[in-house]
Amino acid sequence: MASLSKKWARIISRVASQIYFLLIIFQVPLFRFPCRIGMCETPVEVTSSQLIASEVLPTVVVKIILSPGAIAKAIAKKTSIPTYNDLLSTGKFINMGKGPSTIDLKHMEVLAGSYFSLAGAFLGLIRSGRMSLFGVMLIILGIAREVNFGKHAPNDPSKEVCMYRSMYIAVLSAFFSIRGDVRKLIRSSKVKHIIHQLRHSKAKRK
Repeated sequence: MASLSKKWARIISRVASQIYFLLIIFQVPLFRFPCRIGMCETPVEVTSSQLIASEVLPTVVVKIILSPGAIAKAIAKKTSIPTYNDLLSTGKFINMGKGPSTIDLKHMEVLAGSYFSLAGAFLGLIRSGRMSLFGVMLIILGIAREVNFGKHAPNDPSKEVCMYRSMYIAVLSAFFSIRGDVRKLIRSSKVKHIIHQLRHSKAKRK
């Protein structure tokens, strides 16, 4: 039973990690939250805008991160695929301010969560870990705090802070990418099934 649970945990974890990676790298909209470029909808947008402003990494690295999502959006909208030089202009990154920003300081949960989500997406393809789940939970915490206590503009749809339904898929895939937790769930379900069968057989004997 132990070897079987390991096998299924490995398969489920691998598939979940791949789903999570695709959600993040292809920039499937997960939320709507204020950032340096206006309103960000993905961890990649939040992370890229901060990386460009802080100039921690070369622009070429940021363009590589942005390119899969830009291509996916162009295909989905049936528009021309942006060139390498147009990647930043299509994402509204050109006129963005440099250096520290009050937006980053006020919304540290979403910023840190976006970093963890992006890093976890790549690391999850190599080995199982909790970084992805920790990242999405930080983002959810930041969005919930902004909705409950922040000054957002619910009457303006373009500036509304919210989470999309796709965030549930991100949370589930991040959770099931943790191989150890998946294995515990499989073991627990098997034990419950065995107990149920034993009770059922005893009831028949009576």
